[in-house]
Amino acid sequence: MTFNLATHFVDRLPGERTALLCGDDEVTYAQLGALVNRAGNVLRELGVRSGQRVLLALNDSVEFVAVWYAAQKIGAVTAEVYSFLQPKDYAYYLGYTEAVVVIADASTLPALREAGARNLLVVGDVELLPGEHSFSTLIASASAELEAAPTTLDDVAIWKFTTGSTGAPKACVHPARSALESFDRYALGVLGLREDDRVLAVPKLFFGYARDLTALFPFGVGASGIVFPQRSTADLLFSLIERYRPTILVNVPTMMSAMIAHPAASTVDMSSLRLATSAGEALPSELHRKWDNLFGVPVIDGIGSSEAYHIYLSNVPGAQRVGSLGREVPGYTARVLDESGDPLPDGEIGTLEVTGPTIAREYYGDTEKTARTFHGDTLRTGDLFSRDADGYFHHHGRADDLLKVSGVFVAPSEIEDCLIGHPAVVDCAVLGVTVDGLVVPRACVVLAEGASVTAEELKDHARAQLAKHKYPREVVFVTELPRTANGKLDRRALRRVEAE
Repeated sequence: MTFNLATHFVDRLPGERTALLCGDDEVTYAQLGALVNRAGNVLRELGVRSGQRVLLALNDSVEFVAVWYAAQKIGAVTAEVYSFLQPKDYAYYLGYTEAVVVIADASTLPALREAGARNLLVVGDVELLPGEHSFSTLIASASAELEAAPTTLDDVAIWKFTTGSTGAPKACVHPARSALESFDRYALGVLGLREDDRVLAVPKLFFGYARDLTALFPFGVGASGIVFPQRSTADLLFSLIERYRPTILVNVPTMMSAMIAHPAASTVDMSSLRLATSAGEALPSELHRKWDNLFGVPVIDGIGSSEAYHIYLSNVPGAQRVGSLGREVPGYTARVLDESGDPLPDGEIGTLEVTGPTIAREYYGDTEKTARTFHGDTLRTGDLFSRDADGYFHHHGRADDLLKVSGVFVAPSEIEDCLIGHPAVVDCAVLGVTVDGLVVPRACVVLAEGASVTAEELKDHARAQLAKHKYPREVVFVTELPRTANGKLDRRALRRVEAE
Protein backbone atom coordinates (compact mmCIF):
# COMPACT_ATOMS: atom_id res chain seq x y z
CA MET A 1 0.00 0.00 0.00
CA THR A 2 1.45 3.36 -1.02
CA PHE A 3 1.69 6.29 1.37
CA ASN A 4 3.27 9.67 0.73
CA LEU A 5 3.61 12.34 3.43
CA ALA A 6 3.04 15.22 1.00
CA THR A 7 -0.10 13.63 -0.41
CA HIS A 8 -1.47 12.90 3.04
CA PHE A 9 -0.66 16.20 4.77
CA VAL A 10 -1.01 18.72 1.91
CA ASP A 11 -2.81 17.45 -1.17
CA ARG A 12 -5.91 16.01 0.47
CA LEU A 13 -6.76 19.14 2.49
CA PRO A 14 -9.45 21.67 1.46
CA GLY A 15 -7.63 24.00 -0.92
CA GLU A 16 -9.23 27.19 0.33
CA ARG A 17 -8.13 26.78 3.96
CA THR A 18 -5.07 28.63 5.23
CA ALA A 19 -2.05 26.39 5.69
CA LEU A 20 0.63 28.95 6.57
CA LEU A 21 0.83 32.51 7.80
CA CYS A 22 4.10 34.32 7.14
CA GLY A 23 4.41 38.08 7.34
CA ASP A 24 1.49 39.52 5.39
CA ASP A 25 0.98 36.30 3.42
CA GLU A 26 -1.76 33.75 4.04
CA VAL A 27 -0.92 30.68 1.99
CA THR A 28 -3.76 28.31 1.29
CA TYR A 29 -3.40 24.55 0.99
CA ALA A 30 -3.99 24.85 -2.75
CA GLN A 31 -1.22 27.44 -3.10
CA LEU A 32 1.15 25.41 -0.95
CA GLY A 33 0.36 22.26 -2.92
CA ALA A 34 1.17 23.97 -6.21
CA LEU A 35 4.46 25.27 -4.80
CA VAL A 36 5.30 21.81 -3.48
CA ASN A 37 4.74 20.35 -6.95
CA ARG A 38 6.88 22.98 -8.65
CA ALA A 39 9.64 22.50 -6.11
CA GLY A 40 9.44 18.73 -6.53
CA ASN A 41 9.92 19.08 -10.27
CA VAL A 42 12.88 21.39 -9.65
CA LEU A 43 14.52 18.88 -7.30
CA ARG A 44 14.11 16.15 -9.90
CA GLU A 45 15.61 18.44 -12.53
CA LEU A 46 18.62 18.95 -10.25
CA GLY A 47 19.16 15.22 -10.02
CA VAL A 48 17.42 14.14 -6.82
CA ARG A 49 16.12 10.59 -6.94
CA SER A 50 14.08 8.45 -4.57
CA GLY A 51 15.93 7.56 -1.38
CA GLN A 52 18.56 10.30 -1.73
CA ARG A 53 19.04 13.04 0.82
CA VAL A 54 18.06 16.70 0.49
CA LEU A 55 19.63 19.03 3.07
CA LEU A 56 17.70 22.12 4.16
CA ALA A 57 19.89 24.93 5.56
CA LEU A 58 17.73 28.04 5.50
CA ASN A 59 15.63 30.22 7.72
CA ASP A 60 11.96 29.53 8.34
CA SER A 61 9.75 30.47 5.41
CA VAL A 62 7.00 29.21 3.16
CA GLU A 63 9.76 28.00 0.83
CA PHE A 64 11.26 25.91 3.65
CA VAL A 65 7.95 24.11 4.16
CA ALA A 66 7.34 23.69 0.42
CA VAL A 67 10.77 22.22 -0.29
CA TRP A 68 10.48 19.85 2.66
CA TYR A 69 7.23 18.46 1.30
CA ALA A 70 8.57 18.51 -2.25
CA ALA A 71 11.42 16.22 -1.26
CA GLN A 72 8.93 13.93 0.44
CA LYS A 73 6.67 13.91 -2.58
CA ILE A 74 9.41 12.67 -4.91
CA GLY A 75 10.49 10.00 -2.43
CA ALA A 76 13.66 11.71 -1.21
CA VAL A 77 14.82 11.88 2.42
CA THR A 78 14.79 15.22 4.24
CA ALA A 79 17.40 16.46 6.71
CA GLU A 80 17.49 19.92 8.25
CA VAL A 81 20.21 21.90 10.00
CA TYR A 82 20.43 25.14 11.94
CA SER A 83 20.88 28.30 9.86
CA PHE A 84 23.54 29.88 12.10
CA LEU A 85 26.34 27.32 11.93
CA GLN A 86 30.01 27.75 11.17
CA PRO A 87 31.51 26.51 7.87
CA LYS A 88 33.19 23.59 9.64
CA ASP A 89 29.80 22.48 10.98
CA TYR A 90 28.19 22.64 7.55
CA ALA A 91 31.15 20.72 6.13
CA TYR A 92 30.40 17.93 8.60
CA TYR A 93 26.73 17.76 7.60
CA LEU A 94 27.55 17.91 3.88
CA GLY A 95 29.90 14.97 4.17
CA TYR A 96 27.70 13.00 6.54
CA THR A 97 24.45 13.33 4.56
CA GLU A 98 25.97 13.18 1.05
CA ALA A 99 23.03 15.37 0.08
CA VAL A 100 22.36 15.59 -3.65
CA VAL A 101 20.93 19.11 -3.30
CA VAL A 102 21.36 21.67 -0.52
CA ILE A 103 18.68 24.33 -0.01
CA ALA A 104 20.13 27.66 1.18
CA ASP A 105 19.30 31.34 1.52
CA ALA A 106 21.30 34.54 1.92
CA SER A 107 21.99 33.85 5.59
CA THR A 108 23.56 30.42 5.06
CA LEU A 109 25.06 30.74 1.58
CA PRO A 110 28.47 32.24 2.54
CA ALA A 111 29.16 29.57 5.15
CA LEU A 112 27.97 26.78 2.85
CA ARG A 113 30.21 28.05 0.06
CA GLU A 114 33.18 28.04 2.43
CA ALA A 115 32.21 24.53 3.50
CA GLY A 116 32.40 23.36 -0.12
CA ALA A 117 28.71 22.83 -0.82
CA ARG A 118 27.75 21.93 -4.40
CA ASN A 119 24.43 21.89 -6.26
CA LEU A 120 22.91 24.64 -4.14
CA LEU A 121 19.30 25.72 -4.61
CA VAL A 122 19.15 29.26 -3.23
CA VAL A 123 16.03 30.99 -1.95
CA GLY A 124 15.96 34.78 -2.24
CA ASP A 125 17.53 37.46 -4.40
CA VAL A 126 21.23 36.57 -4.21
CA GLU A 127 24.03 36.84 -6.77
CA LEU A 128 24.88 33.25 -7.68
CA LEU A 129 28.07 31.44 -8.56
CA PRO A 130 28.47 28.52 -11.00
CA GLY A 131 26.80 25.41 -9.63
CA GLU A 132 24.19 27.46 -7.74
CA HIS A 133 20.56 27.72 -8.81
CA SER A 134 17.91 30.36 -8.21
CA PHE A 135 14.85 28.90 -6.51
CA SER A 136 12.53 31.59 -7.85
CA THR A 137 13.81 31.29 -11.42
CA LEU A 138 13.47 27.53 -11.59
CA ILE A 139 10.10 27.55 -9.81
CA ALA A 140 8.70 30.04 -12.32
CA SER A 141 9.24 27.64 -15.21
CA ALA A 142 8.42 24.38 -13.40
CA SER A 143 5.17 22.52 -13.81
CA ALA A 144 2.57 22.74 -11.03
CA GLU A 145 1.64 19.11 -11.70
CA LEU A 146 3.58 16.33 -10.00
CA GLU A 147 2.72 12.71 -9.44
CA ALA A 148 3.75 11.50 -6.00
CA ALA A 149 6.39 8.81 -5.78
CA PRO A 150 4.88 5.42 -4.84
CA THR A 151 6.44 5.40 -1.38
CA THR A 152 5.16 3.34 1.56
CA LEU A 153 4.87 3.83 5.29
CA ASP A 154 8.02 1.78 5.78
CA ASP A 155 10.24 3.70 3.36
CA VAL A 156 12.89 5.92 4.95
CA ALA A 157 11.63 9.51 4.73
CA ILE A 158 13.13 11.64 7.51
CA TRP A 159 16.46 12.10 9.19
CA LYS A 160 16.23 13.75 12.61
CA PHE A 161 19.56 14.84 14.03
CA THR A 162 20.60 14.47 17.64
CA THR A 163 21.71 17.70 19.30
CA GLY A 164 25.38 16.74 19.37
CA SER A 165 25.63 17.60 23.07
CA THR A 166 27.51 14.34 23.75
CA GLY A 167 29.43 14.05 20.47
CA ALA A 168 29.05 14.70 16.75
CA PRO A 169 25.37 14.93 15.71
CA LYS A 170 23.98 11.69 14.32
CA ALA A 171 20.93 11.15 12.15
CA CYS A 172 18.10 9.09 13.58
CA VAL A 173 16.64 7.33 10.55
CA HIS A 174 12.84 7.29 10.39
CA PRO A 175 10.32 5.87 7.94
CA ALA A 176 7.19 7.84 7.01
CA ARG A 177 5.29 5.73 9.52
CA SER A 178 6.93 7.61 12.41
CA ALA A 179 5.40 10.92 11.34
CA LEU A 180 1.92 9.47 10.85
CA GLU A 181 1.93 7.52 14.11
CA SER A 182 3.13 10.54 16.07
CA PHE A 183 0.41 12.68 14.52
CA ASP A 184 -2.28 10.15 15.43
CA ARG A 185 -1.05 9.42 18.95
CA TYR A 186 0.34 12.75 20.18
CA ALA A 187 -1.14 15.55 18.06
CA LEU A 188 -4.62 14.04 18.11
CA GLY A 189 -4.50 11.71 21.11
CA VAL A 190 -2.88 14.15 23.54
CA LEU A 191 -3.17 17.73 22.25
CA GLY A 192 -6.47 17.26 20.45
CA LEU A 193 -5.47 19.41 17.48
CA ARG A 194 -8.46 20.79 15.59
CA GLU A 195 -9.04 22.63 12.33
CA ASP A 196 -9.42 26.07 13.92
CA ASP A 197 -6.00 25.91 15.60
CA ARG A 198 -3.20 28.32 14.73
CA VAL A 199 0.20 27.10 15.89
CA LEU A 200 3.16 29.36 16.69
CA ALA A 201 6.52 27.76 17.54
CA VAL A 202 9.41 29.25 19.48
CA PRO A 203 12.09 26.88 18.08
CA LYS A 204 12.91 27.06 14.39
CA LEU A 205 11.76 24.55 11.78
CA PHE A 206 15.08 22.71 11.56
CA PHE A 207 14.16 21.30 15.00
CA GLY A 208 11.71 18.46 14.43
CA TYR A 209 9.72 19.35 17.54
CA ALA A 210 8.87 22.71 15.97
CA ARG A 211 8.53 21.60 12.36
CA ASP A 212 6.11 18.80 13.16
CA LEU A 213 3.96 20.99 15.39
CA THR A 214 3.97 23.91 12.93
CA ALA A 215 3.91 22.39 9.45
CA LEU A 216 3.00 18.72 9.76
CA PHE A 217 0.59 17.96 12.58
CA PRO A 218 -1.68 21.01 11.97
CA PHE A 219 -1.96 20.03 8.31
CA GLY A 220 -3.42 16.70 9.37
CA VAL A 221 -6.57 18.49 10.55
CA GLY A 222 -6.59 21.45 8.16
CA ALA A 223 -5.21 23.91 10.73
CA SER A 224 -2.61 26.65 10.22
CA GLY A 225 1.04 27.13 11.12
CA ILE A 226 2.79 30.47 11.65
CA VAL A 227 6.35 30.80 10.31
CA PHE A 228 8.82 33.67 10.59
CA PRO A 229 12.49 33.96 9.63
CA GLN A 230 13.83 35.89 12.62
CA ARG A 231 15.37 34.42 15.71
CA SER A 232 12.85 34.04 18.51
CA THR A 233 12.86 36.63 21.27
CA ALA A 234 10.30 37.45 23.91
CA ASP A 235 9.62 40.80 22.20
CA LEU A 236 9.00 39.16 18.85
CA LEU A 237 6.84 36.39 20.26
CA PHE A 238 4.60 38.82 22.12
CA SER A 239 4.12 40.80 18.91
CA LEU A 240 3.36 37.65 16.90
CA ILE A 241 0.84 36.51 19.48
CA GLU A 242 -0.93 39.85 19.32
CA ARG A 243 -0.84 39.90 15.51
CA TYR A 244 -1.84 36.34 14.62
CA ARG A 245 -3.77 35.26 17.75
CA PRO A 246 -2.45 31.69 17.82
CA THR A 247 -4.25 29.03 19.83
CA ILE A 248 -1.16 26.89 20.55
CA LEU A 249 2.32 28.09 21.48
CA VAL A 250 5.11 25.57 21.00
CA ASN A 251 7.57 26.58 23.68
CA VAL A 252 10.78 25.64 25.51
CA PRO A 253 11.66 26.40 29.14
CA THR A 254 14.37 28.92 28.27
CA MET A 255 11.93 31.11 26.36
CA MET A 256 9.25 30.66 28.99
CA SER A 257 11.69 32.15 31.47
CA ALA A 258 12.53 35.04 29.12
CA MET A 259 8.85 35.78 28.53
CA ILE A 260 8.12 35.80 32.26
CA ALA A 261 11.04 38.17 32.91
CA HIS A 262 10.06 40.60 30.14
CA PRO A 263 9.06 44.02 31.52
CA ALA A 264 5.85 44.05 29.46
CA ALA A 265 4.81 40.48 30.26
CA SER A 266 1.87 41.45 32.44
CA THR A 267 0.36 43.65 29.71
CA VAL A 268 0.40 41.13 26.82
CA ASP A 269 -2.93 39.67 25.76
CA MET A 270 -2.41 35.89 25.74
CA SER A 271 -6.12 35.06 25.75
CA SER A 272 -6.08 33.48 22.28
CA LEU A 273 -3.89 30.62 23.52
CA ARG A 274 -5.71 27.51 24.65
CA LEU A 275 -2.46 25.75 25.55
CA ALA A 276 1.31 25.86 25.31
CA THR A 277 3.55 22.85 24.90
CA SER A 278 6.94 22.53 26.53
CA ALA A 279 9.71 20.15 25.47
CA GLY A 280 13.35 20.14 24.46
CA GLU A 281 14.57 20.17 28.06
CA ALA A 282 13.14 19.64 31.51
CA LEU A 283 10.67 22.30 32.69
CA PRO A 284 11.48 23.22 36.31
CA SER A 285 8.37 23.07 38.46
CA GLU A 286 9.05 26.53 39.90
CA LEU A 287 9.27 28.00 36.40
CA HIS A 288 6.01 26.25 35.54
CA ARG A 289 4.34 27.87 38.56
CA LYS A 290 5.67 31.31 37.64
CA TRP A 291 4.20 30.88 34.14
CA ASP A 292 0.83 29.77 35.51
CA ASN A 293 0.66 32.67 37.92
CA LEU A 294 1.54 35.29 35.29
CA PHE A 295 -0.09 34.04 32.08
CA GLY A 296 -2.62 31.37 33.07
CA VAL A 297 -2.04 29.50 29.79
CA PRO A 298 -2.05 25.73 30.46
CA VAL A 299 1.36 24.16 29.81
CA ILE A 300 1.44 20.62 28.44
CA ASP A 301 4.90 19.43 29.40
CA GLY A 302 6.31 16.34 27.73
CA ILE A 303 9.49 14.67 26.60
CA GLY A 304 10.49 13.25 23.26
CA SER A 305 13.65 12.72 21.28
CA SER A 306 14.99 12.38 17.78
CA GLU A 307 15.42 8.69 18.53
CA ALA A 308 11.68 8.30 19.22
CA TYR A 309 10.69 10.84 16.54
CA HIS A 310 8.61 13.08 18.81
CA ILE A 311 6.89 13.12 22.23
CA TYR A 312 6.41 9.80 24.05
CA LEU A 313 5.62 10.97 27.60
CA SER A 314 3.27 13.89 28.11
CA ASN A 315 0.85 15.59 30.39
CA VAL A 316 -2.68 15.86 29.03
CA PRO A 317 -4.85 19.01 28.92
CA GLY A 318 -6.97 19.11 32.04
CA ALA A 319 -4.80 16.60 33.92
CA GLN A 320 -1.41 18.30 34.17
CA ARG A 321 0.81 17.51 37.12
CA VAL A 322 3.41 20.22 37.73
CA GLY A 323 6.91 18.79 38.06
CA SER A 324 6.12 15.70 36.02
CA LEU A 325 6.37 14.82 32.35
CA GLY A 326 3.01 13.11 32.46
CA ARG A 327 2.24 9.57 31.43
CA GLU A 328 2.79 7.50 28.32
CA VAL A 329 1.42 8.88 25.07
CA PRO A 330 -1.15 6.37 23.71
CA GLY A 331 0.64 3.48 22.01
CA TYR A 332 3.85 3.78 24.05
CA THR A 333 5.01 1.94 27.16
CA ALA A 334 7.78 3.13 29.46
CA ARG A 335 9.72 1.36 32.20
CA VAL A 336 12.21 2.58 34.78
CA LEU A 337 15.08 0.10 34.99
CA ASP A 338 17.98 -0.55 37.34
CA GLU A 339 21.57 -1.10 36.24
CA SER A 340 20.83 -4.77 35.52
CA GLY A 341 17.89 -3.90 33.27
CA ASP A 342 15.23 -4.99 35.75
CA PRO A 343 12.12 -2.85 36.39
CA LEU A 344 12.22 -0.68 39.52
CA PRO A 345 9.25 -0.09 41.82
CA ASP A 346 7.45 3.24 41.80
CA GLY A 347 9.38 6.04 43.46
CA GLU A 348 12.85 4.74 42.69
CA ILE A 349 15.16 6.38 40.14
CA GLY A 350 16.53 4.46 37.18
CA THR A 351 17.07 4.62 33.44
CA LEU A 352 14.04 5.05 31.21
CA GLU A 353 13.24 2.53 28.48
CA VAL A 354 10.53 3.35 25.95
CA THR A 355 8.73 1.04 23.54
CA GLY A 356 6.51 2.40 20.78
CA PRO A 357 5.69 2.66 17.08
CA THR A 358 8.07 5.55 16.22
CA ILE A 359 11.47 4.33 17.38
CA ALA A 360 14.17 5.10 14.82
CA ARG A 361 15.80 2.31 12.88
CA GLU A 362 19.37 3.38 13.55
CA TYR A 363 21.93 6.10 14.02
CA TYR A 364 23.13 6.43 10.45
CA GLY A 365 26.70 5.23 10.12
CA ASP A 366 27.16 4.24 13.78
CA THR A 367 26.48 0.54 14.27
CA GLU A 368 27.99 0.42 17.76
CA LYS A 369 25.84 3.23 19.16
CA THR A 370 22.82 1.83 17.31
CA ALA A 371 23.28 -1.55 19.01
CA ARG A 372 23.47 0.09 22.45
CA THR A 373 20.43 2.29 21.97
CA PHE A 374 17.88 0.62 19.69
CA HIS A 375 16.32 -2.80 20.22
CA GLY A 376 13.57 -3.19 17.65
CA ASP A 377 10.77 -0.90 18.75
CA THR A 378 12.42 -0.27 22.12
CA LEU A 379 14.69 2.68 22.96
CA ARG A 380 17.12 2.87 25.87
CA THR A 381 17.14 6.59 26.55
CA GLY A 382 19.94 7.26 29.04
CA ASP A 383 17.56 9.56 30.94
CA LEU A 384 16.97 9.10 34.66
CA PHE A 385 13.34 8.87 35.71
CA SER A 386 11.08 7.78 38.49
CA ARG A 387 7.38 6.97 38.26
CA ASP A 388 4.92 7.85 41.00
CA ALA A 389 2.02 5.75 42.22
CA ASP A 390 -0.38 7.46 39.79
CA GLY A 391 1.78 6.60 36.77
CA TYR A 392 3.29 10.07 36.25
CA PHE A 393 6.93 10.12 35.24
CA HIS A 394 9.47 12.49 36.80
CA HIS A 395 12.75 13.43 35.15
CA HIS A 396 15.99 13.45 37.13
CA GLY A 397 18.46 14.42 34.40
CA ARG A 398 20.88 12.40 32.34
CA ALA A 399 22.77 9.53 33.91
CA ASP A 400 26.06 11.10 32.84
CA ASP A 401 25.13 14.45 34.47
CA LEU A 402 24.79 13.06 38.02
CA LEU A 403 27.11 14.45 40.71
CA LYS A 404 28.41 12.37 43.58
CA VAL A 405 28.42 14.74 46.56
CA SER A 406 29.40 13.48 50.00
CA GLY A 407 29.14 9.95 48.66
CA VAL A 408 25.54 10.43 47.46
CA PHE A 409 24.38 10.94 43.87
CA VAL A 410 22.71 14.31 43.27
CA ALA A 411 20.75 15.36 40.16
CA PRO A 412 21.75 18.89 39.05
CA SER A 413 18.15 19.46 37.91
CA GLU A 414 16.92 19.32 41.54
CA ILE A 415 19.22 22.17 42.57
CA GLU A 416 18.44 24.12 39.39
CA ASP A 417 14.70 23.80 40.01
CA CYS A 418 15.13 25.08 43.55
CA LEU A 419 17.14 28.15 42.53
CA ILE A 420 14.80 29.03 39.65
CA GLY A 421 12.10 29.25 42.29
CA HIS A 422 13.81 32.36 43.68
CA PRO A 423 12.12 35.47 42.22
CA ALA A 424 15.47 37.00 41.19
CA VAL A 425 16.59 34.01 39.11
CA VAL A 426 15.60 33.49 35.47
CA ASP A 427 18.01 30.70 34.49
CA CYS A 428 20.39 28.35 36.23
CA ALA A 429 22.75 25.45 35.55
CA VAL A 430 24.58 23.33 38.08
CA LEU A 431 27.91 21.60 37.48
CA GLY A 432 30.18 19.53 39.65
CA VAL A 433 33.57 21.08 40.41
CA THR A 434 36.43 19.60 42.41
CA VAL A 435 37.49 21.53 45.53
CA ASP A 436 40.24 20.04 47.70
CA GLY A 437 39.73 16.73 45.96
CA LEU A 438 35.97 16.60 46.55
CA VAL A 439 33.10 17.20 44.10
CA VAL A 440 30.80 20.05 45.09
CA PRO A 441 27.87 21.65 43.20
CA ARG A 442 28.51 25.01 41.55
CA ALA A 443 25.47 26.99 40.37
CA CYS A 444 25.80 29.31 37.37
CA VAL A 445 22.94 31.77 37.74
CA VAL A 446 21.33 34.30 35.40
CA LEU A 447 19.47 37.05 37.24
CA ALA A 448 16.37 38.91 36.14
CA GLU A 449 16.98 42.40 34.79
CA GLY A 450 17.43 44.78 37.69
CA ALA A 451 17.45 42.03 40.31
CA SER A 452 19.84 42.21 43.22
CA VAL A 453 20.70 39.15 45.27
CA THR A 454 23.93 37.80 46.72
CA ALA A 455 25.46 34.36 46.35
CA GLU A 456 24.97 33.74 50.08
CA GLU A 457 21.28 34.60 49.85
CA LEU A 458 20.84 32.05 47.07
CA LYS A 459 22.74 29.44 49.08
CA ASP A 460 20.44 30.14 52.03
CA HIS A 461 17.42 29.78 49.72
CA ALA A 462 18.68 26.35 48.64
CA ARG A 463 19.62 25.26 52.19
CA ALA A 464 16.07 25.95 53.32
CA GLN A 465 14.58 23.61 50.73
CA LEU A 466 17.16 20.92 49.95
CA ALA A 467 18.98 18.25 51.88
CA LYS A 468 22.19 19.51 53.44
CA HIS A 469 24.55 17.86 50.93
CA LYS A 470 22.63 19.22 47.90
CA TYR A 471 22.88 22.99 48.30
CA PRO A 472 25.37 24.70 45.90
CA ARG A 473 28.70 25.35 47.65
CA GLU A 474 29.50 27.95 44.99
CA VAL A 475 27.25 30.41 43.16
CA VAL A 476 28.56 32.41 40.21
CA PHE A 477 26.59 34.97 38.24
CA VAL A 478 26.63 34.89 34.42
CA THR A 479 24.84 36.93 31.77
CA GLU A 480 23.61 33.87 29.87
CA LEU A 481 24.02 30.10 29.66
CA PRO A 482 25.30 28.32 26.54
CA ARG A 483 22.54 26.59 24.60
CA THR A 484 22.48 24.16 21.71
CA ALA A 485 20.72 25.17 18.50
CA ASN A 486 17.65 23.36 19.85
CA GLY A 487 17.63 25.50 22.98
CA LYS A 488 18.90 22.81 25.35
CA LEU A 489 21.47 23.64 27.98
CA ASP A 490 24.89 22.81 26.54
CA ARG A 491 26.64 21.36 29.57
CA ARG A 492 29.77 20.49 27.58
CA ALA A 493 30.16 24.12 26.49
CA LEU A 494 29.50 25.33 30.03
CA ARG A 495 32.19 23.01 31.39
CA ARG A 496 34.64 24.38 28.81
CA VAL A 497 33.85 27.95 29.82
CA GLU A 498 34.19 27.09 33.50
CA ALA A 499 37.55 25.44 32.86
CA GLU A 500 38.99 28.50 31.10
